[in-house]
Amino acid sequence: MSVQAGSGTEAATPQRSLAPSAARNLATTTKSVPQMQEITSRWLLKMLPWVSVQGGTYRVNRRLSYSVGDGRVEFVKTGSRVEVIPAELAELPLLRTYEDEDVLAELAQRCRQVDFEAGQELTSFGSAADRVFLLAHGRVEQIGPGPYGEDAVLRTVADGAYFGDDCLVDDDAIWEYTARAVTSGTALVLSAQDFRMLADRADSLRAHVDAVRSAPGRHTNDYGEAAIDLSAGHRGEPTLPGTFVDYEARPREYELSLAQTVLRVHTRVADLYNHPMNQTEQQLRLTVEALRERQEHEMVNNPEFGLLHNAEYDQRIQPYGGAPTPDDMDRLLSMRRGSRLFLAHPEAIAAFGRECNRRGLYPDTVDVEGTRVMTWRGVPIFPCNKIPISDARTTSILCMRTGEEESGVVGLHQPGIPDEIEPSTSVRFMGISEQAIISYLVTAYFSAAVLVPDALGVLENVEIARRA
Repeated sequence: MSVQAGSGTEAATPQRSLAPSAARNLATTTKSVPQMQEITSRWLLKMLPWVSVQGGTYRVNRRLSYSVGDGRVEFVKTGSRVEVIPAELAELPLLRTYEDEDVLAELAQRCRQVDFEAGQELTSFGSAADRVFLLAHGRVEQIGPGPYGEDAVLRTVADGAYFGDDCLVDDDAIWEYTARAVTSGTALVLSAQDFRMLADRADSLRAHVDAVRSAPGRHTNDYGEAAIDLSAGHRGEPTLPGTFVDYEARPREYELSLAQTVLRVHTRVADLYNHPMNQTEQQLRLTVEALRERQEHEMVNNPEFGLLHNAEYDQRIQPYGGAPTPDDMDRLLSMRRGSRLFLAHPEAIAAFGRECNRRGLYPDTVDVEGTRVMTWRGVPIFPCNKIPISDARTTSILCMRTGEEESGVVGLHQPGIPDEIEPSTSVRFMGISEQAIISYLVTAYFSAAVLVPDALGVLENVEIARRA
């Protein structure tokens, strides 16, 4: 090939071989399978023992429990004004079975709003208890004498809690702790005097209070269950106590929930574009991954069977400060035997790590399925991004015991269903439309059950923002 010259400028060097861009048209590229950012570790699904549920329903039989109340009170906020919902006053143990809506509405009107600041004392240890506090917003510590005379935090309560209700039935009740505000907040206060004045006028309320006061004490154990009478350490031939184990008359039943979708694939794609990987198989793989992500989300957040909603109120605690500290994690562990795992949002785990660093503590790690997982007191802390974070940058940490044999938390499914591709997950052919589109119904059946109340505990309102 000749080189042309003109105007003293040398021409560009000509191409001497096939360009890579052109060669790629004749080459077979190396491809990955379709990738998906939504896939997470899904530790909850991996670590829960799964129970096969035949018939789609799982019944949890428990010993009869006499525990009442312990619920949370809900409020309505209009601007800066806060009012208690009248029916929510029935969460107080004294009013648990009381149903006169007119009287409850008048009680709600008698509740006086009190705004408080951090550090303010709401009650004083040893003084007469003459009012009930309904905590609408904020965090309050109940401080009483410790075993060696020093002050100790006996309990921390937050939004929806109440305290001081003993004064409604005991005229001589005293405050056994000092209630000190940790944060600013709002409470509604019902005085015992207003309650008694209304009871004097309302026959139904007076009769209800008299019935509660005169009712014989129920024989229960420390957990509120019907006690089993036993005798031990005796000699001779005394008459032994007779007993029986009473059960709940209406045990809770868990029905399997489901997540479903319809996968559509054009016949042209399914027929012609299946090398080197099957298009239908890859579509199904990614669809099942999305179903599993939704399954874990529902098992954490579903209002019917989700773990966050099924933790009993007496198994929910508040952090001493704001961020999750080793003290908080120890208290959460101490509430149950045989804890098998913590479940926390990755940002909550990071916040706990910062608190450990601040104290010079270095939690151990353990190998779980080839992954190093942080532990506390030997219990692994698994990340779960399905646990929500509020607008105030607070979240929750769950601690649970697992397995039927341990009366813990279990996952529920039904393996062996028709057209099953994974346990309790099926793919059913639905036909081909007139537009030549193949449809598959993809379904996953699942649920979760808490066998006894202390199997699951929650550390609520954990602050995850980094301190300034």
